[in-house]
Amino acid sequence: MLQHLRHAEIMRQVRLSGATSVGDLARQLGVSPSTIRRDLEALDRDGTLKRVRGGALAGVDADDDLPFAAVAAIDEQDKEAVAVRAAQLVRDGEVILLDIGTTTMRLARQLRGRRVTVVTSSLAVLDVLRADPVVELLLLGGMVRRTYHSLVGVLTEEALRQVRADRVFLGASGVLPDGRLLDSTLAEVPVKRAMIAAASQVVLLADRHKFPGTGALRVCGPEAVDVIVTNEGADETTLGNCVAAGVKVLLA
Repeated sequence: MLQHLRHAEIMRQVRLSGATSVGDLARQLGVSPSTIRRDLEALDRDGTLKRVRGGALAGVDADDDLPFAAVAAIDEQDKEAVAVRAAQLVRDGEVILLDIGTTTMRLARQLRGRRVTVVTSSLAVLDVLRADPVVELLLLGGMVRRTYHSLVGVLTEEALRQVRADRVFLGASGVLPDGRLLDSTLAEVPVKRAMIAAASQVVLLADRHKFPGTGALRVCGPEAVDVIVTNEGADETTLGNCVAAGVKVLLA
């Protein structure tokens, strides 16, 4: 396994559990404990996680320093299935808000050639759609967050106050068992909330590994979400609580 993919998988395991051991990671990734120790030391130097005796702990901003390409390589098939199912919700002529994230980037690929307007704070979505002659593309302003190919800050939030979208496709770090949406990055949470306020329908795109999931910050409760698109195998209790709150669940 390539080093950047190994680092991405280590971070996923740390985010899911909050802590993990060298031995567990070595078994899961099929490498030696010494390789894992070197990986953890490198991630600790970058500030991505906290190295402790025998393992590692998640940092508050763990996702913030993990490269976009590394995140994109995790659970690719699940993310692609979610994106394909989500694209079926879009009708020609609609105004669509696309949040940042690797799954929304995949959804953008599914929208190529469609007569829709896409509004986004994602530079990855821009890269996917910039040459498409059919899609009308509006890029929100803001400060560039290079590690995750996004625009954030007061300029982004102010621009969203001028937008009215038919639906927003939202990403999240995880969903708690009671249905609350979480994110790991302070700068992204106000943008997500502004997107929710700007859209007539809120659609959460989250692969099955995010049910239940983790995150440092609350984005919204399940009552703010209309539809969840995820995979077969997502935690049934978490999905059940979302349904009880009035959310429609679509399985890819």
